[in-house]
Amino acid sequence: MTPFQFISLLDLKARMSLKSEASKLYLSYLWWVIEPLLWALSFYFVFEILLSFGRDLFFILSGKVVFLWFSKAVTSGSDSIANSRGLINQTNMPKAFFPYHKLQVVLYKQWLVFLVLFCLAAFWGHFPDWQWFWLLPLFVVQYFLIALCTLIAALAVSYVGDMRILINMAMMSLMFMSGIFWDISQIEDPARRDMLLTFNPLAYLIDAYRAIIIRNELYDLGHLAVLGVVCLAGIVFMHWVYHVKSQDIAARVINA
Repeated sequence: MTPFQFISLLDLKARMSLKSEASKLYLSYLWWVIEPLLWALSFYFVFEILLSFGRDLFFILSGKVVFLWFSKAVTSGSDSIANSRGLINQTNMPKAFFPYHKLQVVLYKQWLVFLVLFCLAAFWGHFPDWQWFWLLPLFVVQYFLIALCTLIAALAVSYVGDMRILINMAMMSLMFMSGIFWDISQIEDPARRDMLLTFNPLAYLIDAYRAIIIRNELYDLGHLAVLGVVCLAGIVFMHWVYHVKSQDIAARVINA
């Protein structure tokens, strides 16, 4: 299968999955927007109304939208190979196709969610300017990060099904450690703050999105460049692993 055929099939399969999913729901495509709003409202009620953290709804929403893109893609992609046992048993497709399919489905949903986020930004007084073009590198690097983590998660679950539980636990931990409802600048110790941004890329990305949209300032480009290179190198390595272990992955999934 050529790269062009791979991408074309991926796009077609993702669009078909979206139509099938939307047709089963009463509110159809509206759920793509309603879900992150409900999440943000829940956090706002707990951390602002009850605990008085001093964060407005848009601050929480901007972090939750970024996090949901990551968590939804990784959790849904982690089962992608294991749940494709029938297709794997019939065809010799590249095993990386299955996590990329889930990744693409979530990506198509996310564009609409980000569009709503930008409209809400204007409502809260954060109007777009030329600096918003710096959001594009953030989108690309976050996609690289999500792709890398999804490929790793899917491979791990195809070998050890119990990894699903650990992945869900990891998502819960990341939700509280990535600064969704608190500001990273609240960490007074610079060493601890730098350590968090280094070892938790989501915390850095969420803060970078807020830097552009809310604070109207540029994020650390050097940090983003390093993160992008590391993620891209990791993706290349994972593709090599998928290629080498293709038959072994198929045997593990079919005999599970």
